[in-house]
Amino acid sequence: MDTFQADLEELIEKDAAMARAFELTGFPESRSRAPGFPSLLRIIVNQQLSVPAARTIWDRLEKGLGRVRPKAVLDASDDDLRAFGLSRGKVRYARALGEAVAAGKLDLDGLDSLDDDAVRGELTKIIGVGRWTADIYMMFALGRRDVWPVGDLALAEATGRLLQLPVRPGPKEMEKIGTNWRPFRTAAAVMLWYFLKQAGPLNGNARGSGKICQT
Repeated sequence: MDTFQADLEELIEKDAAMARAFELTGFPESRSRAPGFPSLLRIIVNQQLSVPAARTIWDRLEKGLGRVRPKAVLDASDDDLRAFGLSRGKVRYARALGEAVAAGKLDLDGLDSLDDDAVRGELTKIIGVGRWTADIYMMFALGRRDVWPVGDLALAEATGRLLQLPVRPGPKEMEKIGTNWRPFRTAAAVMLWYFLKQAGPLNGNARGSGKICQT
């Protein structure tokens, strides 16, 4: 049994809300991916996009660059990157990430030895990498077991629905709610996203929150 499933099983056993979500949906699949430049760049590409749109752009990027690595991104022209589907902002972000890794300013291999706050600190030095991006990278590329991206609208919507709250909780309330699922908040978040996917579309305008689905 892998760590993710073990964490989720413990949550289901000890928490009534998680048990209820599991009864409705069953087990979600683990979303782990290899750490490194391609995974982080893909999370940046996925920001504020629907699942199909993000997948299409990433497929074009992979096909156009061949191997997704810093040099390939830096050697491509802005027009090339735009032709793959990147916005002007994401072209800038992709170049900033490529330059940081190529110059040794961001040591992706060394992140594994840092604690969560230190990892966030290193990643968010890069233009285009905010807390959400850093958290998703920690969850799925570094395998951190207790990450809780409180600003993710889809996660907040899922939490509100599961707990039958009158309104979608904000980041401060999400922080408080998440303490119930320590130290396995990564597994809790994946369960909640899967629950929301089965439950139906988000309430209101949640542009950008669906990006979690392609990580």
